[in-house]
Amino acid sequence: MARKKSITDVDLSGKHPLVRVDFNVPIEGGEITDETRIKAALPTINALLDAGCAVTLCSHLGRPKGKVVPEESLAPVAERLGRILNAEVTMAPDCVGEEVARMRADLQPGQVLMLENTRFHAGEEKNDRDFAEQLAGDADLFIDDAFGSMHRAHASTVGVTEFIGECVSGLLVREELDQLTRCREASGDGFIVILGGAKVEDKIDAIRQLLPRVEKLLVGGAMAWSFLKVQGMEIGESLSKPESVEAAGAILSELSEYRDRLMLPLDVHMKQVEPDTGEMKFADADAIEPGWDALDIGPKTREEYRRIITKEAEVVFWNGPMGLFEVSPFDEGTRAVAQALADTEAFTVVGGGDSAAAITQMGFEDKLSHVSTGGGASIEYVQGDELPGVEALDEA
Repeated sequence: MARKKSITDVDLSGKHPLVRVDFNVPIEGGEITDETRIKAALPTINALLDAGCAVTLCSHLGRPKGKVVPEESLAPVAERLGRILNAEVTMAPDCVGEEVARMRADLQPGQVLMLENTRFHAGEEKNDRDFAEQLAGDADLFIDDAFGSMHRAHASTVGVTEFIGECVSGLLVREELDQLTRCREASGDGFIVILGGAKVEDKIDAIRQLLPRVEKLLVGGAMAWSFLKVQGMEIGESLSKPESVEAAGAILSELSEYRDRLMLPLDVHMKQVEPDTGEMKFADADAIEPGWDALDIGPKTREEYRRIITKEAEVVFWNGPMGLFEVSPFDEGTRAVAQALADTEAFTVVGGGDSAAAITQMGFEDKLSHVSTGGGASIEYVQGDELPGVEALDEA
């Protein structure tokens, strides 16, 4: 794939850029509980302010489905960003419209305007041309620094590029593409992929495209139980939906020649739910009992996965936790994999979402090569898909 331009490739001085950021942050009771995504955008925002730009920011927040949902306003984000920057960040009443157009026209060099949630308009997710033109406004430069949204062909990631002369990546997106390209181009011996989470159907495309490329693909999380079930094993009360079992069966059938590369759990950590005694124990994967719920990979699996990661890996990509990591002691499988990634000399990437949250929560983020800000975007890019938001940017 041709390299895309970033803000380091263009003259920023005095520009009026529209910057797509990822400020889809958790907010509870009007308070931001994790400002990681805000801080991730700071290098690009500061570079623009240093160059004398009048900066307009846009982002989505939550899933308001084209309606105004006050609880999903970006106003708390604008306030927090202002505190972090130690500068005023003006909050617009909307992301389009005459009043917003006037505010953008009046914006002076060194000032920052935060547009309201783009998903308050149905035209955002529909990539509506008229909405995209309004959102582009008078911008003379478009900067996409929201990697986590680049796999979506929305108005704020793709549509606006039709109406703005120069379209480049921000510093965060440039770093994401640089790091993830190593995984995207990896194949054969030494390329290890770890996939977890709950739904096989969400990862079926990734498995189809990655299994022929890897040395080993390690499976964990609830998606593993569907692979056990489709092979006729008892999984008790473990999470497994019919569509996940169907997807697992399709993978085992279609990719049978690569079956030896697909590593499923050897054992599990499970909890009794019928009757609800609260008892927990380990069991081999083929010895899960009725009335029991498998919630994590077991110690045999942790050790085998650790061996593969630390002894065989050259490039590792991980997306999805190994179990119910939010609840102790079912976080131990995820922690063991995180520790193995920290201990290996391989190039290690964690692909956003729950696995990135787990890595951060457990304090391993500084011990890995790269922790991506994009869940779906990172896995789609690594498996070889073209991301609409990346394709829409100018080539270097």
